[in-house]
Amino acid sequence: MPYTDLVVAGTFATSQEAELAVSALQAAGIDAIIQSESTGGVTPHLAFSGGGFRVLVRDFEAEEAREVLEL
Repeated sequence: MPYTDLVVAGTFATSQEAELAVSALQAAGIDAIIQSESTGGVTPHLAFSGGGFRVLVRDFEAEEAREVLEL
């Protein structure tokens, strides 16, 4: 996703929930990535204490992405 203005479309407690969200967004034609503090999955407990797993999208797609994730 070569774009620098990314925003949080949603925050999730587990990596599985975040992966499902990314899949839903991609099905809707929206590129998304996951950001977390889990050090590559080695310490998943840090992601929860650091704010969870954040799904990032391009700023101009944020509103549409949040609508998809509300379903």
